[in-house]
Amino acid sequence: MNTIKHVFFDLDNTLWDFRKNAKFALDELYKKYDVENRYGFTFEEFHPFYHDSNEGLWALIRDKKITKEELRARRFKEAFDNLGIDNDALAKIFEEEYMETITNYNEVVDGAMELLNYLKPKYKLHIITNGFIEVSKRKIETSDLKGYFETVTYADEIKILKPDPRIFALAMEKSGAKKDESIYIGDDWIADAVGAKAFGMSAIFFDQLDENLSMDDVPTIKHLDEVKNYL
Repeated sequence: MNTIKHVFFDLDNTLWDFRKNAKFALDELYKKYDVENRYGFTFEEFHPFYHDSNEGLWALIRDKKITKEELRARRFKEAFDNLGIDNDALAKIFEEEYMETITNYNEVVDGAMELLNYLKPKYKLHIITNGFIEVSKRKIETSDLKGYFETVTYADEIKILKPDPRIFALAMEKSGAKKDESIYIGDDWIADAVGAKAFGMSAIFFDQLDENLSMDDVPTIKHLDEVKNYL
């Protein structure tokens, strides 16, 4: 990969630890609204229902089956309904406050800063994210990630999500990069690895969840330190 000049990253769960920060934010809201005392379910009982709802709905967004607005309307309602809490007003409050609360927490993925410090002197670094634009901006600006990236491409800019090739094309345009000089690193097999390869970029799959998926010419890593074996 000695022709690489530009390294593109996914944001959530590749660099910014969405799962960890989301859990902190949800725990804060759960306590704020005294959900356990009101309904008898602990936060640890609630959290898997939220996780399953959110992950499933983001997969539907990626596959163009629902909109982000539908995700926001459904994820907490589904989580509470499936747990056994029938309170649509509470679900709406959680959604309204969650987007602000999550950026109070800024944990990055283990090894992210060490990798960025290793890459920064050698390559131009960029981000491509499917996340909500205003929230994603705050995630970068208020965390240790600030200052490392030449460009950030938000899917919300053109209302198109990875793996659609047009989002990768926009990133090339914004960065001035060429496909054959670029590599993409992300944790979502379809949106990141398959999407980048279909566009014509090199890719590295960050297999955090041990999905054990593979494709020719797409290395799989389990920890960000392993990127150094290829760049």
